[in-house]
Amino acid sequence: MKTVKQMIQETDLNEAFYQAVFGIEKEGLRVKSNGQLALTDHPHEFGNRNFHPYIQTDFSESQLELISPPLASIKESYNWMAALHDVVLQTMPLDESIWPVSMPMVLPDESVIPIAKLDNKEAVKYREILTHKYGKKKQMLSGVHYNFELDDQLIVRLYECQTDYLDKSSFKSMLYLKLAKNFLRYRWLLTYLLGASPKVDDSFFTDQEIPKDYVRSIRSSHYGYVNQPEVAVSFNSIEDYVHSLQAMVEKGFLSEEKEFYSAVRLRGTNNAEKLLTEGVSYLELRGFDLNPFDPFGMSKQTIEFIHLFCLYMIWMDETATVDEIEIGEEMSLTTAIENPEQISNFQEEGLQLLKQMEEMLQATNGAKEAYNCIQEAKKQVIDPKLTVAARIISGIEEKGSYIEFSLALAKQYKKEAVEKPYNLRGFEKLEMSTQLLIMDAFQKGIQVEVLDEQDQFLKLTVGKHIEFVKNGNMTSKDTYIAPLIMENKTVTKKILGSAGFHVPAGEEYSTLAEGKAAFWRYEQKQIVVKPKSTNYGIGISIFKQLPSREDYEQAIEIAFKEDTAVLVEEYIPGTEYRFFVLDGKVPAILLRTPANVVGDGKKTIKELVDKKNEDPLRGEVKHHSPLERIELGEIEQLMLKGQGYTVESIPETDTVIYLRENSNISTGGDSIDVTDDIDESYKQAAIDMSEIIGAKVSGIDLIIPDPAISSTKEHLGYTVLEANFNPAMHMHAFVYKGKGRRLTMGILKMLFPELWEKGKLNR
Repeated sequence: MKTVKQMIQETDLNEAFYQAVFGIEKEGLRVKSNGQLALTDHPHEFGNRNFHPYIQTDFSESQLELISPPLASIKESYNWMAALHDVVLQTMPLDESIWPVSMPMVLPDESVIPIAKLDNKEAVKYREILTHKYGKKKQMLSGVHYNFELDDQLIVRLYECQTDYLDKSSFKSMLYLKLAKNFLRYRWLLTYLLGASPKVDDSFFTDQEIPKDYVRSIRSSHYGYVNQPEVAVSFNSIEDYVHSLQAMVEKGFLSEEKEFYSAVRLRGTNNAEKLLTEGVSYLELRGFDLNPFDPFGMSKQTIEFIHLFCLYMIWMDETATVDEIEIGEEMSLTTAIENPEQISNFQEEGLQLLKQMEEMLQATNGAKEAYNCIQEAKKQVIDPKLTVAARIISGIEEKGSYIEFSLALAKQYKKEAVEKPYNLRGFEKLEMSTQLLIMDAFQKGIQVEVLDEQDQFLKLTVGKHIEFVKNGNMTSKDTYIAPLIMENKTVTKKILGSAGFHVPAGEEYSTLAEGKAAFWRYEQKQIVVKPKSTNYGIGISIFKQLPSREDYEQAIEIAFKEDTAVLVEEYIPGTEYRFFVLDGKVPAILLRTPANVVGDGKKTIKELVDKKNEDPLRGEVKHHSPLERIELGEIEQLMLKGQGYTVESIPETDTVIYLRENSNISTGGDSIDVTDDIDESYKQAAIDMSEIIGAKVSGIDLIIPDPAISSTKEHLGYTVLEANFNPAMHMHAFVYKGKGRRLTMGILKMLFPELWEKGKLNR
């Protein structure tokens, strides 16, 4: 029979060899800021654990389990874990964080440690059996499960290269069984490199001897969470695995199949019996400690190294026998209780394995990053003080105790997660409103798939209910024509004007020459010059004073840079407000102050702008921060000129200098929430306008001289400037002043009303 190595080399499958599907399941205890276990219920904001795909509890209400979906790259898997941590840490109470190490803090009496309160009575009963068998303290150990699936196309190609297996399912199971056997034989190397539980508080041990010194991994040793000695499951073949596992349950040594705590489990179905007919789909690798030096429990480099290790397990010519597996298990246990600062008892074999992994990379044109992983592992095998466990010891000695070391990291990671709540780590390339929508979807258990990152296109799923969302709030709930109407300012004005809403008078110009030639119409008027089809206030110039020909023509040129047609409208005095209309309601209204600086009598306008731009809420890339940086471009300098200033002028103390007339946040404006201060008549007008246009979601911009006076049909108190499709939501969530409004949750309620049925999200 050909080896996998031969098949790959014969068929030039080098690139396909490195394709795989990854899934990470990470456990972690909730800890109070005083270092005590959080005994409160699993946060109700995470909704119903019956269906939540990402955020669960493990044994206890206090023990979170974060689950990434199957993903086709290590980068994606790591990004998802980053995002899930952000969601969890931002949702939890301020005085709670996630304990970053596998071994627990000082635990309270077992009687008060809460078992997970689940609707499924059988799941609760299972936890009660575990309590009786192992005790609650052992159940509070946490770690990372690494789900690994070979690329299906790789399996197909390899299957076609051989003749020993008559069906693909059997061939695939053979590959996974070989991987599992060799993994168990050589996993001691992973215990050495990744072991990260060298210490625990003495109170953890109730009826066991206490380790006298630091070890590499308490969790992976006989002190940790392991099955009772009589449990024996064979990996000799798929049949032996299934039948021996079933026998352990029948004899009462295991309460259920899932109580089998091997470092490897064959997966694909929830019932081992089905492995015989359906085959193995992937492997669950369970023996990994949390790495406290990574905020998400496992570093990207570690995920990569485990991937390479798994590939080598099927690349190598031999397959471990049952006896060799037992030897490997003993080697792993020995490694787990070694002093982390001492050279491994099996250093020579470790270096040989890494050398052979390098040879595999050379034979398959492995990436540079893969070589770097192997080189880093080599350094750690040669110098054990570079390993995670040894670094933890240094941290413990520096902080004075295991508890202080762990709690300091927990607080650090909490701070990092909450300091920029408008950014979802792992999804930073998406614009902010989309990030916020994903964040809320993760929290409520709505499945998310990013279909196109560049185009901000998402697929959201609850059960069999699927919705597609573009740019955070463009959905199937809008009519097809609505965005097209709002994109065309002339059409919007005509539709709203004919419906009885007050719109500003104006003209449209389709050529630069035509626009400039019309100056005679406006030289004695206050006007606004803007592109016909644009959002975000781009290309708009406002003249409150009578425009000069030079300034008018420059404004026309600026507008034509953004569109093929330009509108010139009458300027309407009053205050401009953005009404966010969502599904027949107005959940948020913003007063947007145009970009401005306040003089101090010392700094130039340019220096004042630079100083204001230091605010961490102001970003350099549009829609990745709640407030945009203030620019000093053509429009801003034109605005300054109209006031008699240049960028080098030094304004007097407390003098407000406006750099824009338009108040868009996207052009440096400030946001002030006034939702509760505006008369209901204006909210209803905005709702009516959106309904006429056919939009479930829109941003209606109204000029209102006095928002405290009701608007009536006889005396309209507003002028509608425009209706905007895909209105930004982030500027309502994180405001310069006032109450933030989380509109993205409203989008999800509109799309999935069934989730908000009474009680459904509260279990």
